[in-house]
Amino acid sequence: MTITVAIIGRPNVGKSTLFNRLVGQRLALVDDTPGVTRDRREGQANLFGLEFRVIDTAGLEEIFDASLEGRMRAQTERAVAEADLALLVIDARAGITALDEHFARWLRRSGTPVALVANKCEGREAEAGLSDAYSLGLGQAIPISAEHGLGMSDLYDAVAAVAGAAEQAAASESEAAEAEETEAEGVLQLAVVGRPNVGKSTLINKLIGEERLLTGPEAGITRDAIAVEWTYRGRPLRLVDTAGLRRKARVVQKIEKLSTQDTLRAIRFAQVVVLLLDVEEGLEKQDLTIARMVVEEGRALVIGVNKWDACRERDAALAGIRDRLERSLPQTRGIPVVTLSALQGHNIDALLAAVFRAYDVWNRRVPTADLNRWLEAVTASHPPPAVNGRRVRLKYMTQAKTRPPTFAIFVSKPQELPTSYLRYLENGLREAFDLPGTPIRINFRKGENPYAGRKKKPAKKRVR
Repeated sequence: MTITVAIIGRPNVGKSTLFNRLVGQRLALVDDTPGVTRDRREGQANLFGLEFRVIDTAGLEEIFDASLEGRMRAQTERAVAEADLALLVIDARAGITALDEHFARWLRRSGTPVALVANKCEGREAEAGLSDAYSLGLGQAIPISAEHGLGMSDLYDAVAAVAGAAEQAAASESEAAEAEETEAEGVLQLAVVGRPNVGKSTLINKLIGEERLLTGPEAGITRDAIAVEWTYRGRPLRLVDTAGLRRKARVVQKIEKLSTQDTLRAIRFAQVVVLLLDVEEGLEKQDLTIARMVVEEGRALVIGVNKWDACRERDAALAGIRDRLERSLPQTRGIPVVTLSALQGHNIDALLAAVFRAYDVWNRRVPTADLNRWLEAVTASHPPPAVNGRRVRLKYMTQAKTRPPTFAIFVSKPQELPTSYLRYLENGLREAFDLPGTPIRINFRKGENPYAGRKKKPAKKRVR
């Protein structure tokens, strides 16, 4: 896909020269006089085979009125808003100015990715300005000479990184659309994940009743995320077998890195995820890392403890797993834990029952009236902390969406609520509305004043 790159900077830093370099033609007027460019100019750039849309903008001035300079600034702001990447160009020979610092702060707040470009670096005079560029807080500057074509390969790296991320986002949107179609068909997407050799493929083979997937004592047999269509008691499912996830430091081979990415993608587009453990090894640090990834993606999670038939100290093993979950994942209390034997087929029905319950909780919607009665009760028993002597008010609450349950609370000062109070509300919601184990998201919003912006009516004069 084609991305848009906006060239930003104060007057006379070489923006139009860089624009002409990128499009390969002298489309923009170039002169030593500051402020030659006034309107936005667009062109199709080609940088070492990477094609993208580039916008040349007027020199930024700190003017906000309706003057010509103010209107030029508004045009530049619109260019930044529609760009996938903003190139903030500075003059390395002139050094960092107050105007550069001002607009660096503005770009950091804009939300658009920014790459700092130090132009006119063809001589030693630029060395001081290049080192001072760190003070802008935008990372290392890319040294170039737009006039002489120096440093274009480094600029290519910056643009290509954004283009790659945009392409990946577009692919994710396509996969999300496919997942939505699957959901519309009523198919439950279930991913089985875990460390290598815990029995993921064996479990899916036992579920579907055939040797569909390769299994064996060797770790790492599965490399691709394999989807298998299956129906359980009239309910359609899509089972996804995944490659085992090892610690990041141990993943060195390219094929294993690709397998890891495929597994993460399977988690992202699953509805319920079964994290399979080996009972002999218990709940290790890598298992907790996988569980956190599932929760952060907002998927419903079920823990399956495999090879239960071979376990001798069953009570101690199960108690250790539950205790580790409580201590390490307190933000997601009540994650279901099911013991099973994938090889023997023991307790498979109990695992699927837990999957369907987790799916139902993940889809649960709570009436707004019940939520606000609950909010009134919990804030009365445990009020939020006061800020500068004034109590933070939680005014109103509603459920914004399901999958996972997501709630919006309108607050007088949302930025002042501590994380501990957020955890208090999450745990209260989980207990009050029977939401065990599922991720819960709470968004604090500042309530709007319905009278803001209204003109005050003049008081009527009394007639005596």
